[in-house]
Amino acid sequence: MSITIEYLWKDRKRHLGMPLSFTRYRLSEDRLFLSRGFLNIRDDEVLLYRVRDIDTRRSLWQRLFGVGTITVLSSDKTTPALVLKNVKDPLFVKELIHKQVEEMKLKRRVRYGEIATTGDHDEDDDDLDDR
Repeated sequence: MSITIEYLWKDRKRHLGMPLSFTRYRLSEDRLFLSRGFLNIRDDEVLLYRVRDIDTRRSLWQRLFGVGTITVLSSDKTTPALVLKNVKDPLFVKELIHKQVEEMKLKRRVRYGEIATTGDHDEDDDDLDDR
């Protein structure tokens, strides 16, 4: 029995802009996959609803070859940071991942609050500090 996964995006780690690597990246509707190796293959994946932040970096050399590095930070215990090195068109890929992350969070009704507490206490919700 085989399960077929439909991928929204696929790429390989690139050297000098060419996909000459055994590191593969794939994005499905609900997961981001990273596969490394030729003889010994290691597969990592992150569930998109667990993604907390997406960072893109492009050095001068990467910009010359049209590639960049995307770091996906998540609340996943085994893979808190998934790094996609030297992917083609990194800004497009970042936006594609972001769009899928938001769709999966809405679908699963997941919301990560980034509310910082100020130390003010308002126990009766009257908008007045109760110190």
